[in-house]
Amino acid sequence: MTRNADTLFTNAIVLTMDEKLNQYDPGAVAVKGDSIVAVGNEAELKREFTAKEVIDCGGKVLMPGLVNAHTHVPMTLIRGLADDLRLDVWLMGYMLPVERQFVTPEFVRLGTLIACAEQIRSGVTTFNDMYYFEDDIAQAAADAGMRAVCGESVMKYPAPDAPSYDDSLAYAREFIKKWKGHPLIVPAIAPHAPYSTNPEIIRACVDLAKEFDVPLHIHISETAFEVENMRREQGMPVIPYVKKLGLFEAKVIAAHCVHIDSGEIRTLKHANAGVSHNPSSNLKLASGFAPVQRMLDDGLNVGVGTDGPASNNDLDMFEEVRLASFVAKASVNDPTALPAATALLMATRMGAQALHLGHLTGSLEAGKRADLILVDTSPLHNSPRFKRDPMNAYAQLVFAAKSTDVSDVMVNGKWLMREHKLLTLDEADLLRQARNFAEKIDAFLIEREQSVLSKLIALGGSMEEESFEVQVKVKVGEPSLIVQNLKRPEIEITAHKHYRQFDEYFLFDDPAQGRLRFREDNLVNEKGDVVNVRARLTLLGQKREGEIGHDVLLSRSRFLAPATQTLRFYREYFKPKKEISVEKDRLRWHIKYKDTEFFVNLDEMKQPAMGTFLEIKSRTWSRKDADRKAELASELLNLLGAGSAETVTQDYIEILAA
Repeated sequence: MTRNADTLFTNAIVLTMDEKLNQYDPGAVAVKGDSIVAVGNEAELKREFTAKEVIDCGGKVLMPGLVNAHTHVPMTLIRGLADDLRLDVWLMGYMLPVERQFVTPEFVRLGTLIACAEQIRSGVTTFNDMYYFEDDIAQAAADAGMRAVCGESVMKYPAPDAPSYDDSLAYAREFIKKWKGHPLIVPAIAPHAPYSTNPEIIRACVDLAKEFDVPLHIHISETAFEVENMRREQGMPVIPYVKKLGLFEAKVIAAHCVHIDSGEIRTLKHANAGVSHNPSSNLKLASGFAPVQRMLDDGLNVGVGTDGPASNNDLDMFEEVRLASFVAKASVNDPTALPAATALLMATRMGAQALHLGHLTGSLEAGKRADLILVDTSPLHNSPRFKRDPMNAYAQLVFAAKSTDVSDVMVNGKWLMREHKLLTLDEADLLRQARNFAEKIDAFLIEREQSVLSKLIALGGSMEEESFEVQVKVKVGEPSLIVQNLKRPEIEITAHKHYRQFDEYFLFDDPAQGRLRFREDNLVNEKGDVVNVRARLTLLGQKREGEIGHDVLLSRSRFLAPATQTLRFYREYFKPKKEISVEKDRLRWHIKYKDTEFFVNLDEMKQPAMGTFLEIKSRTWSRKDADRKAELASELLNLLGAGSAETVTQDYIEILAA
């Protein structure tokens, strides 16, 4: 008695990618509804099934659709935006500022649809995403007909879809509730990375993932710098740190895992975490070589991902699988490492298992969803075919096949591409819309690049002090006399601090841009120990408003921004023409004199050795107030015993620059 099917694929080289890596040539696959009902020899399935549609595959490879285990699909709209940069400069200097300006539901929907078109064309049927406005990404993926794990990003910083992480968590909860149980979309929570979150965020994300039994997607140990920072700040590597926070109570998908050791690999294995290996992105950003062979030897489920198209710069999984094998061989100096069959397995069944979707997809087996592709291995670049070794079929696909060899794609029993024609997406319209976005982003960056101030503001956290500053500076020969005179009864000391300050001044071709100062303040206690360190950026304008008697200066205040990155980052981001370094020991008093607030700084210039200077400063908001404070500053000079000292009308950087 025959059974009914909707579609019967015949005359195919069937690579099941199941536990035994069964192959059938000629083989057949029967599909009914959204699922595979049988896989086997062509003759047997022809006898067993009648189908509404019988497809002669013409000797093409019929295999599971590829699984892209880690990406950020809307970033198709910023691919090629900023290349050949370090990861921190690329991310903080370009990606995040552009995202803050442009990422909207409209942006992510268009970017996702473009990504879906690209992935369908290259044989991807499932992808794992992490981004913003994930509800719109999920809807776009579902409209395109693709299977996806969609993770809503949560960070400690404001995001395009949430001003705070509390808002991100609330958004994620509603997003998960909406999509839970969908036939194509698996909702997830995605704390971006340990360094961009905090223990409270990670714990909240774990609780949410457990409550709804959904995956948790996170970047782990992508760069050596990240790992070194974690060791310095927490006294342990990244994976022990997140384990301590309870991360592995959830179904974790860990992206990258480049810099992990054998103990951390065992931790991931015991937690049944999935790993996404992203060779192109790691190579392009020089992040390093993940120990993939060791992960596989220890039984970890390792998938292959493209990462976002802004750091790859494509979503071509054929290229990614090939690189995964090559990188593994080169990194351990062993040509037998990560053979073709294993590499392809990582992009299919094992990749699905890494995403905790192995029960649904990743192999051609009865009961699994009908997510499959046809690949033509007859083109010139893949000819001839040798049948002596059954492993040759995998080698052909991994080492010689191109994404353009994919001719047909089916997901969940529905066709997304037939004979290279996309059926669910209008490619020409998507390209037109992408061009419009590119023009807007170009204009934004061109305007920003013309101004140091714009680049500073683009980093986020900048604030402008609109006040003026009254300042008098003199060179002193007896600093101890100043300290003693500050105890005079006319002067009320409200605060006193001791700093070691390290300043790096950036000078630019156009003097009108001002000077940018990177300052690291080391707060020193009475014992001489550093008890706190902070860093900030200050953009100092060139313009002086003038002098107000006794060489007291009136100048515009500055733009300030927190310095959350390394000096190297700012050097590569701002590209100064020249740099000048200053090191000084600063004693600072916050005082009141005649009911007026002043800052008194006693600066011993260490490098370069320039002696000791006394500064008296106060902020002001009007010319009349400035005149009054200038008189008081002159009085203070006399009280402190420096009235006859040599007056200096330049900032330290002006003295050094001259």
